Formats: sequence, structure tokens, C-alpha cells
Amino acid sequence: MELRHLSAFLAVAEELHFGRAARRLHMAQPPLSQQIRNLEKELGVQLFERNTRSVRLTSAGRAFLGPARTVVNDVDVAVRAAKAAGRGEFGRVTVGFAGASSHEALPLLTRAVSAAHPGIELVLEGQTYANVALQRVAEGSLDLGLVRLPATQPGVLTRVIGEEELICALPSNHPLTAQGRIPLEALASEPFVSFPANAGSSLRDATVQACEARGFTPRIVQQAPDSHTILALVAAGVGVTLTLTSCQHIQQTGLVYRPLAEPPARLQAALAWRSDNPSAVLQTVLAIAEEALPTPAEPSRGRH
Repeated sequence: MELRHLSAFLAVAEELHFGRAARRLHMAQPPLSQQIRNLEKELGVQLFERNTRSVRLTSAGRAFLGPARTVVNDVDVAVRAAKAAGRGEFGRVTVGFAGASSHEALPLLTRAVSAAHPGIELVLEGQTYANVALQRVAEGSLDLGLVRLPATQPGVLTRVIGEEELICALPSNHPLTAQGRIPLEALASEPFVSFPANAGSSLRDATVQACEARGFTPRIVQQAPDSHTILALVAAGVGVTLTLTSCQHIQQTGLVYRPLAEPPARLQAALAWRSDNPSAVLQTVLAIAEEALPTPAEPSRGRH
């Protein structure tokens, strides 16, 4: 049984006239009649009662009509889906993210993708820290990652979508809150709260690098998997932390933010994807992201 046999059956069943059905299918009537006979022979039942004046469905024909329509409609849906996917309008894109800046960027991207192409599904994988996201993009297990520069994986392209500064978060009763700006050296003897060392957090790496540049290694006494928990621990007096300007919207009793005295370290948030990823859907998402998450004016780094 071929799809053309089902299409022929549906045309005759809906027109109840072989001539009109043949014109609808843009074919001559004799080949159409032959297709119906072949179909009836294969099924072993008569689908139509026909004479010189009329064509009617038999009981077998009526039973066959609904399922035949379903099959033809499903094939049509499959064809349209394949064509839409080929145009980058249908399919899935996996996105890895973590951190407060991602939580600002992601809603902008997901809403823009949904509005432009409802057939595209963004599969969001949280708690995928920047360094891990970059590695997974390079390996091909993620299509798109929210990362921080520098990103030096071979074959991975990036585009800057934001830039932030390191700031200090302290318990509200800490003596250093009296200062307008905090010298990093003043934190040398302080306990720190930070992300786990093996989580792939670029913020933890930036914290250690900034402190070491001022002559000390931060004494990390407590680790937590996300900024909300880290800042809750700071508010509870467990220690201090370096965080990002995007986290200042997290307001808790007992927590204050202060800028750093030295020229602040700046971290760039970026999208990362493999240059050889063949997905047309990914290219559509990247094009939408150009509008939803534009590169800030004159970033210190651009495309890599």
C-alpha cells in the first residue's frame, strides 16, 4: 500500500465521483480507477459501490475513511515539520546556564524565540556553570552555553551579551560597611563564602584571581551551589563574598553590597556555540539572540 493509494481513496470518498476526484488529483480517470482497484485487492474488501450513475462508500469504505485520513494528515504534518526544521523554524536547542546574569538573559531569549518561532523548543539545563557549559559546548553535548570570557576552547565561537563588575557583599553589621569602597586587601583575613571549587564557576575563579593579585588567597570556609544561597550565608554572618553587579537585586535582611576600591575586575557574559554545529535551528536562535541580547556598545572583547 502506498500513500498515493490512500490519497486516491480519500479523493473519491470525499467527491463520490471518479471524474471530479481525478481532476482534483490532476490525473486521468482510468489510472485513478486502477489505483482504487489495486487498493481494494490488497485489502481484500470492496471500498465503493459504483454504477454508471453513482458512487457510494461500502461499510468497509466508511470504516477505512477515518484511519486513512489520519495517516495522510500525519504524513503531511511530518513533511511540514521536516521542511520547517530545514528552515530552522522547528526543533530543539539545548542551553546550559547558571548564575544571576543568566537569569536576566534567559527570559529575554526564551520569550523572543517563542514569539518568533513557537515550533522551536529551548531545553534549559540549569546549574551548568560557565566553565562546564563551555566544555560541554565544545564536546557537542550542549548547543548553546551562557559562559564568561575568556573562552578559549578550539572550534567554539562566542558573542558578548553583557559586562559586569565584581563587588563585595558583607553582613550588614560588618565594620567594613562603613566604608564607601572596600579595598580588597581589607578582606585578606576574612572568611569567604563561594561556589564549590570543582563546579566550574567562573565567578569563583575571578574571586581567587582578584584576591591573589592583591597578595592573598581567599580563605573559603563555606561553599554553596548558587548566588542566592551564598548571599543568604553572607547575610547570616558566615563570611563575605565577591559577587557581580547583576546580583544586587537579591536583597536580604542582614546583607549589604559595596563596590571595590581598586579598578574593578570586569567579567563579560557571552553566548558560546560550536562553529561546526550543523543545526539550522541553532542558527535561527542565534539570529534571534542578536536582537534579544545585543552586544553592549564597544565591549573590550568581541567575537572569538
